[in-house]
Amino acid sequence: MAYGIYFDLQGFPVSVYDEAIEQLTAAGAGWGEVPGRTFHCAMKTDDGQIKVFDVWDSMEDFEKFGETLMPILSGLGADPGQPMVMAVHNLQHG
Repeated sequence: MAYGIYFDLQGFPVSVYDEAIEQLTAAGAGWGEVPGRTFHCAMKTDDGQIKVFDVWDSMEDFEKFGETLMPILSGLGADPGQPMVMAVHNLQHG
């Protein structure tokens, strides 16, 4: 079962998001390098903050990715809070 995961991060402007992506890539956890992540969307709010929505094949895949992600976010001073997690009923793209 796939899961949609929404992060309403605090202290996560575009510059910090870009740095997090660079660090994830350097750690071998960039886009296409992590099993189970099928969709990633970074949305910019009017005040320049980034909110993130991902779709993962399983919670196990997401939790494994979190082992790399969370220390990076912490090191950058971003607070991911508690993500909203929901089972995906329908996903269309293309």
